[in-house]
Amino acid sequence: MISVLIPAYNEEESIGRTVRAVIKAPGVRQVLVVDDGSQDDTASRAADAGAEVLRLPYNVGKGGALNKGVPYLSQPVVALLDGDLGESARELEVLARPVLEGEADLTIATFPPVKNPGGFGLVKGLAGGGIRLLTGLRLTAPLSGQRVMRREVLQAVVPFASGYGVEVAMTVRAALRGFRILEVPTMMTHRHTGRDWAGFCHRGRQFWHVFLVLAGIFMSKVLRKEV
Repeated sequence: MISVLIPAYNEEESIGRTVRAVIKAPGVRQVLVVDDGSQDDTASRAADAGAEVLRLPYNVGKGGALNKGVPYLSQPVVALLDGDLGESARELEVLARPVLEGEADLTIATFPPVKNPGGFGLVKGLAGGGIRLLTGLRLTAPLSGQRVMRREVLQAVVPFASGYGVEVAMTVRAALRGFRILEVPTMMTHRHTGRDWAGFCHRGRQFWHVFLVLAGIFMSKVLRKEV
């Protein structure tokens, strides 16, 4: 019933726990980990935990890794999860339920509040504001990568955008095609970037990628109206 696609880059510390938790979720028939050119034991630990593993020779980024994995998915419902969820990946059951029961076409996981968030919310604000401007959809977790969708939605949103604009582009494309999108509260947790130089650089790249995705979609809509 459910194919789970997990892009992973240097996630040897958590990928095994993530895969084992996902495999136990009701309805899961396939777990595919795309090892995005990792330099550690991500691939072997994912395989040992019971996942199918697609190893890429070099890093292509999250969107690229997802695109490489899509042709291998076998089930009518697809879940996209991050490799660092660990045991909290068991919450896939909660996230998938509205899709399996026909209440939504695409679900997006929201996370519990974080006491000490790493950033200042600029990227989240840009993503949420852009999605609202383009589609009218108001989301509390526009950057969440934990998603479940019907295969029809997957076919409508691929190929995935490159870089850190994956989720924003996916949401906008699905909304503009009229699919029902629902945010689902979960107890999922994952690693957060800190307020250090590496964290600020990461969020800077993320902001730029999200901006480029939104600008590209906006310009395409303008050009279509002109034509």
